[in-house]
Amino acid sequence: MNRREFALSTAVGLALPARAQAPGFWTLLREGGCVVLMRHAQTEPGVGDPPNFKLGECGTQRNLSEVGREQARRVGAAFTRERVKLDQVRSSVWCRCVDTAMLAFKQNTVWPPINSFFGGGQDEQTRAVLAAVEGWQAPRNLMLVTHQINISALTGEFLTMGEVFVTRPGSQGSHANRLRVLARQTF
Repeated sequence: MNRREFALSTAVGLALPARAQAPGFWTLLREGGCVVLMRHAQTEPGVGDPPNFKLGECGTQRNLSEVGREQARRVGAAFTRERVKLDQVRSSVWCRCVDTAMLAFKQNTVWPPINSFFGGGQDEQTRAVLAAVEGWQAPRNLMLVTHQINISALTGEFLTMGEVFVTRPGSQGSHANRLRVLARQTF
């Protein structure tokens, strides 16, 4: 409501109809049909992984910090509190993503198309994800726990560690090569 409408409604005692607002984060998730993109929770300081890291060995990777482990638990608690059902939870193979998914949602399937673009493959992986989620429909919700670079390739937007984007394939404004972010939440 602009100032003029407010002044008019308070002076005359009229209630003007509320303007339609886009559904919020939790409303969209309760409606279903969402592909939810989460960047792994907060990690130990650093960028990337140490030299000579190995994917099968968590001790060689940059992992979640204690703050990140608590952040992941908060995400899971919020989804439980808000009664949002996730039909599938998938993550990158990196330990920080697997751990985020397990701490938050107590379930996970490693899915290679959302692995970090370590060694290339960005275009192929992004196309594979977009093709796989193209027909995702309500009432189901899919959670993908992955990396900033992957989510930026899918949406064109940047997010922080532990932040969650809600998208819907085929939503108005989505393009064949991108998912449109409808809502976002940081935990």
